[in-house]
Amino acid sequence: MIIKKIVCILSFCFFSLSLFANSDINKVLDTFHQAAASANQKLYLNLLDEQAVFLGTDGEERWTKKQFIEFVTPYFSQGRGWLYKPRQRNITLIQTDIKGERLAFFDELLDSKNYGECRGSGVLRLTPQGWRILQYNLSIPVPNAIADDVVHKIKQHHQQQTLPKN
Repeated sequence: MIIKKIVCILSFCFFSLSLFANSDINKVLDTFHQAAASANQKLYLNLLDEQAVFLGTDGEERWTKKQFIEFVTPYFSQGRGWLYKPRQRNITLIQTDIKGERLAFFDELLDSKNYGECRGSGVLRLTPQGWRILQYNLSIPVPNAIADDVVHKIKQHHQQQTLPKN
């Protein structure tokens, strides 16, 4: 009976810690999107880990934090941002074998005025300053029913890019 109580108490504690962490992670991701919408460069970039990588919707968009700063600065300095509204989010907490390191994986469905439905996914790391985004991957989910057409158009685009210019 005592073992059952201990297991119940430990389960409750773990569940409570998970809820608390999920709440913090949701707040980080919501703040990340809101900071982008209001072109708040300092807040937006502060939520990225120093080793962060941002993957954009174009296959060539892979930026380190330093490169991403260079990309967003011209937009944010003009007060231009972008809004992605989360409508569904899943978070998975991971305890690594590295002493005390905690990671969280997430995926979220987003709505964008310009791009319609998008998906954000990535990894956060718990740092002494709180959760920071280690990787963010923004993509546009393609319905299977039109995937062949989209793949064909992408192939055409890449072929046109490699053609010699007269």
